[in-house]
Amino acid sequence: MKQIIGVGVIGMGWMGTVHSRSYLAAADRFHDSGFQAKLVVCADDVEERAREAQERFGFEGYTTRWQDVITDPQVQVVNIATPNYMHLEIVRAAAAAGKHIFCEKPVGKDPRETAEIERLSREAGVLTFVGYNYRWSPMVQYARQLICDGKLGRLTHFRSRFFAGYASNPQGVLSWRFQQEFSGLGVLGDLMSHVVDLGVTLAGPIKRVVGNRETFLRKRPLAAPGVGTHFSVGQGGPMGDVSNEDYAGALAQFANGVQGCLEVCRVIQGHKCQFAFEVEGTKGALSWDFERMNELKVFAPDEDGVHDGTVRIVSGPQHPFHARFNPGAGVGLSYEDLKTIEAHQFLKSVAEKRQGEPGFAEALRVAKVLGTIERTWESERWENVESSL
Repeated sequence: MKQIIGVGVIGMGWMGTVHSRSYLAAADRFHDSGFQAKLVVCADDVEERAREAQERFGFEGYTTRWQDVITDPQVQVVNIATPNYMHLEIVRAAAAAGKHIFCEKPVGKDPRETAEIERLSREAGVLTFVGYNYRWSPMVQYARQLICDGKLGRLTHFRSRFFAGYASNPQGVLSWRFQQEFSGLGVLGDLMSHVVDLGVTLAGPIKRVVGNRETFLRKRPLAAPGVGTHFSVGQGGPMGDVSNEDYAGALAQFANGVQGCLEVCRVIQGHKCQFAFEVEGTKGALSWDFERMNELKVFAPDEDGVHDGTVRIVSGPQHPFHARFNPGAGVGLSYEDLKTIEAHQFLKSVAEKRQGEPGFAEALRVAKVLGTIERTWESERWENVESSL
């Protein structure tokens, strides 16, 4: 008999629906795992959205009070998909109630909140997980395997960028992501958190950084509460101030000597969702781009120099997780497939009663780098990544 894990989802906007779908899909894609989620209750302060989510995904109930999710005795796992400013309060309550916690990145509204969230959950002894979903791409997993196996030799360079033009239209609405009081950091938290997570995962700890920022579009149309997403476009009307950054860039030096360049932007033209990285070492190199998620370019020359070019590898059943979705090579996986893998990995850690990765400890590792980049905006000089916040 399968182990049933009761899940409550808080926040039924775009990401909350993605998570709900992922728990259902994981039960099928990983049908032989011996455990599966039961969707117990969903919460959203917009009742229509909560009720619709119950009907769509088969939750046993819905509520407009997130506190009801925490107190429900059937809920073992609390899944947080709300705006960033709500995360700390929800985690504090969930940890105190002994519930395991999944939270979307960057976890806290700012690095100090992330540190507090990590402390609360660790002291409560609950299991945690974070939505760094891009690391679950079969080709990213394979890249990590090649690096760990020494195929690239000693690493020398890591470059990564996340250019997502979702806010390139000046009429894109002023959602919570553009407001410091609700989101905290702008793209430093939203996009750079993914970049740093993969940088640390693939190339190792970051020792010091220096960065800069810019806000290119300083006013946006006001958004209707509870309607649309950060991709929504307004049709004129009152305007509000953007209070966090559209762009962030940083140079990084890793503890092992790797030299890095990190860059993110949400208003860039031409790029739709280019989350990409290149890694070079003394024996070879590789590169990956989310817009071509199911491909990995590898440069691994032979010793005799005859084979001295880049090879394009396409994802196939021989690569991590691919066979769970398709038995054929070259048949692409999607963004939501990565969220399905993520949901399975979290549920697996709960079923096995062990802390998996990435948890809040890994989110804190990222937050320390983000906090240091933020500090360099004022100091305008290289700063060491501090061991505590």
